[in-house]
Amino acid sequence: MAEANIKVYADEDRMIPRVLIRAMLGLVLATLAIATFARVTDRPLVSTPPVSPVKAEALLILDADASSGAAKVFLADGSLLADLDAQSGGFIAGVNRVIHRERSKHRVAQGAPILLQAYENGRMAITDPETGWSADLMGFGETNAAAFARLLAMTQEGGNT
Repeated sequence: MAEANIKVYADEDRMIPRVLIRAMLGLVLATLAIATFARVTDRPLVSTPPVSPVKAEALLILDADASSGAAKVFLADGSLLADLDAQSGGFIAGVNRVIHRERSKHRVAQGAPILLQAYENGRMAITDPETGWSADLMGFGETNAAAFARLLAMTQEGGNT
């Protein structure tokens, strides 16, 4: 049986230039080398949020409707803090979905409270004590951080809506 001699032809203008492929490979290898060097030499992390004292904090329990975006927020003692519609509770419901997923991955009970903290430098963070998951709210935009800031203010005032 004779082997067929197959040649593939492609238009030169549709091919990626070899110099570009080599440059991309060089970029990948340089990135890997820099990351390896940083890891081996234990370089300190430089792009972490600044450390600041805690100004206010609250333990909250989130309960959200995944389909509508509405959310209910309870204090750790079980009393209702806020009953939010889909418009005002959308981001809070989204955070609740993330916490629910993290707790499912870690096989932890779903009803435990989360820790909401405001720092003196103006930043806010959410931490799940059950899984160790946390998020700095600055990365989600001013409007979304304000939703949690209102909740924290309500815990300080002691009022319900």
